Amino acid sequence: MVIAARRSPIGEAGGVLRNVAVDRLAAAVLRAVLDDGERITASGSSGAVDEVRSVSGGGEGGRAACEAAGTSLGWVAGEARGMSAGGMSERVAGEARDASAGGDVGRVSAGGEAATPENARRSGPGADRRAAADGPAEASGAGAVDRRFAIPLDDVVLGNVLGPGGNTARVASLLAGLGHDVPGMTVDRQCASGLSAITTAAALIRAGAGDWYLAGGAESPSTAPWRAWRPRSAAEPPRFYARAPFAPPEIGDPEMGPAADLVAAEAGISRQRQDAFAARSHARAVAAQAEGRFDAEVVDVDGITTDQRPRPNFTPERLARFRPAFTADGTATAANSCGISDGAAAVLMTTEANRRRLGVPGLRLAGWQTSGVDPNRLGLGAVPAMRALLAGHAPEVVEFNEAFAGQALACLDAAGVDDRIASPDGGAIALGHPWGASGAVLVVRLFSRMVRAGGPRTGLAALSSGGGLGVATVWERVD
Repeated sequence: MVIAARRSPIGEAGGVLRNVAVDRLAAAVLRAVLDDGERITASGSSGAVDEVRSVSGGGEGGRAACEAAGTSLGWVAGEARGMSAGGMSERVAGEARDASAGGDVGRVSAGGEAATPENARRSGPGADRRAAADGPAEASGAGAVDRRFAIPLDDVVLGNVLGPGGNTARVASLLAGLGHDVPGMTVDRQCASGLSAITTAAALIRAGAGDWYLAGGAESPSTAPWRAWRPRSAAEPPRFYARAPFAPPEIGDPEMGPAADLVAAEAGISRQRQDAFAARSHARAVAAQAEGRFDAEVVDVDGITTDQRPRPNFTPERLARFRPAFTADGTATAANSCGISDGAAAVLMTTEANRRRLGVPGLRLAGWQTSGVDPNRLGLGAVPAMRALLAGHAPEVVEFNEAFAGQALACLDAAGVDDRIASPDGGAIALGHPWGASGAVLVVRLFSRMVRAGGPRTGLAALSSGGGLGVATVWERVD
């Protein structure tokens, strides 16, 4: 059961969050979510509903911790709204810097309903190279100020793809001041890592391993370490690489962009439809920003409170001028693909019994599926998982990770989902794609729409992932 949810702002890689290390980015969001949870539990059932649906969160303890580390958590009216992100896309064909994701999946496992995210927060995705790239992932974010909390956390589970190693979840937990006795576990399922972290926490609650978990994900391409293969001899220099293999070469391990072009072509998704989908994503995100629909979920990180990537002037006509980014006759461009981004997101999860005792609304995880497919068509990874869930559920709203417009449309079409109900406040094409956090961002978005706003009763969050993987979840609002 999710009763709190927050995210950082999302920044383009090298952008506004370029100096915020991944574990400190995660720590800022963890602390903000837990502060929200503390206020909810302290308010009692009479005031808890208003606390959950409040547009701002935080607490003086979280503020002190972040100030001690030189990181603002955006305290407004005495409360914290903290969050961070950053992400920008790489330059492709001399045009806008491009970001990509994707994933394929065939079914592997199913899950059920035991946990509810109590409070969800995210940091904003940041543009990858413009504001966060100068320091190691540990260099900024929340401060390591230990503080006793009323909520007895059992564990912290975070997704991460490009971090420095050393168990990002544990380091972030310590930086957030959660205490030495709160463990941490880092999950890597590539783009689906953040959502897998949440389903892992839900499974632990179902198994009776604990009652209170923080779960989500964080990514900082801006501060990610360079990686190199070990030389085979003293005379050979190190060979740097941008990404690890997603599949054995004899099976096929395509880059995301060409794979997205293949999926779109095989599904018959036209360039015009892709550009219209991308333009709509930006328009929705710009409108959501203007109307304050992200305010309750975004945590202030180093004074950054706004997602960096949404463009107010991205029309289908303008997007039509962009050239193919990956293959000569492809349809994926820098404009109808997601951006490489910095960001973090987390939710507070507990048992249904605890939620009822507190008398607060929340999101109940009604089911989940994971899947795997041909790695050469990795963008379709979530389709089997989505189909399995949609056979028994009819979500009113869908949050699907928009790695590429063509790939996203191919997945939605194959799963029988009307793309008009997907990402109603814009998706990754507009907001950015902080890989390890993106799945958690989807849940934060559902929490804002379904719980904070008292909106739809049922929602679906799903995404595909590198290597031909996918994860899908169905959520129900519980009042």
